[in-house]
Amino acid sequence: MPVTVGKVVEGTVTGITNFGAFVQLPEGESGLVHISEISDDYVEKVADYLKKDQRVKVKILSISKEGKISLSIRQAKPKTNNPVEIDWNKTDEKQKYMSFEDKLSKFLKDSNEKQDQLKTREGRKGPGQKYRGRSMDL
Repeated sequence: MPVTVGKVVEGTVTGITNFGAFVQLPEGESGLVHISEISDDYVEKVADYLKKDQRVKVKILSISKEGKISLSIRQAKPKTNNPVEIDWNKTDEKQKYMSFEDKLSKFLKDSNEKQDQLKTREGRKGPGQKYRGRSMDL
């Protein structure tokens, strides 16, 4: 069964790099899952999501003229439009006895921490990087 674009197949992770993972396909060919195609979540370290010799389902995105195969784990997952069910009655024991003001204060603290993390992450991506003495902001 030849490797074709759009097909979902199972493969084995053969190597992990800082920019993605190499996967051995059933036909003996090998392809790359770029770090952006591993998960819908932000992936900072590939090794946090994949391990060598792990079996994974991948979707074949493209095959270049040189024979390089681009793969995606996140696109291989079935699409679901079902909303996530939330059990509003389920709370941890600490929150059960907290006042509304305490819960609100905790929420604001957690929210501010998450905003700070996002700002830090955005700063690492480098908006406004200099390129030959000129700003790259548009």
